[in-house]
Amino acid sequence: MKLATRINSFLPNFNNEIAEVLQEFNRLGLTHVDFNYPEHVADIPAQKMQELLKKNKLQANGVALRFRSEFINGELGNTDQDISNKAVQLCKEACDYCREIDGEVVTIWLGFDGFDYSFQIDYEKVWNQIKACMIEIADYAPDLKISIEYKPFQPRAYAFLDSFGVALAMIHEVARDNLGITLDYCHMLMKHENPAYGASILGSRKKLFGVHLNDGYGLNDDGLMIGTSTLLKTIEFIYYTKLHKYNHAFYFDTFPIIEDPVEECERNIKMIKKIDSVIERLGMDYIAEVIKQNSAVKVSDLVMEILV
Repeated sequence: MKLATRINSFLPNFNNEIAEVLQEFNRLGLTHVDFNYPEHVADIPAQKMQELLKKNKLQANGVALRFRSEFINGELGNTDQDISNKAVQLCKEACDYCREIDGEVVTIWLGFDGFDYSFQIDYEKVWNQIKACMIEIADYAPDLKISIEYKPFQPRAYAFLDSFGVALAMIHEVARDNLGITLDYCHMLMKHENPAYGASILGSRKKLFGVHLNDGYGLNDDGLMIGTSTLLKTIEFIYYTKLHKYNHAFYFDTFPIIEDPVEECERNIKMIKKIDSVIERLGMDYIAEVIKQNSAVKVSDLVMEILV
């Protein structure tokens, strides 16, 4: 199992030094790293980053775009074409860096492409503009997986790519083999989606390019430790990733504020391994048989088996 966690949770406790954080990741037993681009790597050339990864027995899963300042009114879908072009260029630079550190996945979260008011944007124009940009990015790096991470809202009142269905429609229209979707568990709860549903559909189509694990209550991007709020849904989600042989990193996208980030990460690791062992104990075939029966009573039996 490939495991990674959120660098920003660790930085304040490790002198805001990436090198120290990677050393701690190694000690914790994590296997992979996702870097925010450009903030985490701005002062670290790719060759130096490769050396740090190798020294700490870690592998790069990939990089995740972080758009700031001039992009607050939109990234790829910005009405200012110059800013949209800059966003595309930043994505291309992220692809180059990802490739140079032997990463696999470039994750694009368009936090500012959206709207706050009715009549604020031309929906069809923005759709077509984002689509054209995605095609350009995917074609620029056909050797990498380009993954859309959607979120229903925050920081905009309405995100443009806000749900499983909308993101799926976008990758269908772009029609590139290397464009897929990253499922963020909390984002799905915020949209009142069942995370396992998305893992099943994307996994069966080999379009599940990333998984961000956390937990919450559905009203906010809570970023709680995994399995602490919606344990049964988390188990079902992991079941479908196993069923469809998801082989990229499970990224703990959790936000410790009061909690110590090291202790929190240790619990995330223990929890995902515990969930995996529960699924193995019950057996994939047994769980599949319960699903096949389409019976709430049998689901209750399954829950009691989980609690043994």
